[in-house]
Formats: sequence, C-alpha cells, structure tokens
Amino acid sequence: MHAYVYKSQRKADTYVYLAQRDAFDVLPAPVRERLGVLTFVLDVALVPGRRLARENPEVVRDHLQRTGFHLQLPATLAADPLTGDWGTDA
Repeated sequence: MHAYVYKSQRKADTYVYLAQRDAFDVLPAPVRERLGVLTFVLDVALVPGRRLARENPEVVRDHLQRTGFHLQLPATLAADPLTGDWGTDA
C-alpha cells in the first residue's frame, strides 16, 4: 500500500496521509478548512516492516483502508515542563 503525505501550511507539524494522490475529497470539510493549503511532501510504501518516525504504520494502513486518509497531529509535551524538577534548590 502506498501513502501520499501532505503537510498543512496552516497548522504546524500537521500532516495528512492519503490513500490516493491528491484525493482531498475524502477529508471531511471541517478538516480541510482547518488545515488550509496542503503541500505534497512524500510518497511512501507502507509495506510490512516499514517504520514511520511518529506514527504506527499499522494504524496508518488501517485508517487509509477504512477512510482513505490518516491525520498526523503535532506531538504534545509528555509532561508539563513547569512541574518538573529543574535541578535548583530554590
């Protein structure tokens, strides 16, 4: 299975994987509106054993088969940086 990856020009670190190139009509209208212009960045083969930097390829394949798209949102902070130990005695 191939995936065509597009980057949102409006939302930082937000990507859309599509099952078919330029098939933006599979995206729900509210999603299309929020993402703005999408720029093509990658054509990737999602074969068994393929690893992706921030997504589980099995989940991406499942979404592509069921809906025709997968939305990759920005990574969130694992913990609130203001609550951690900063290494000070203050």
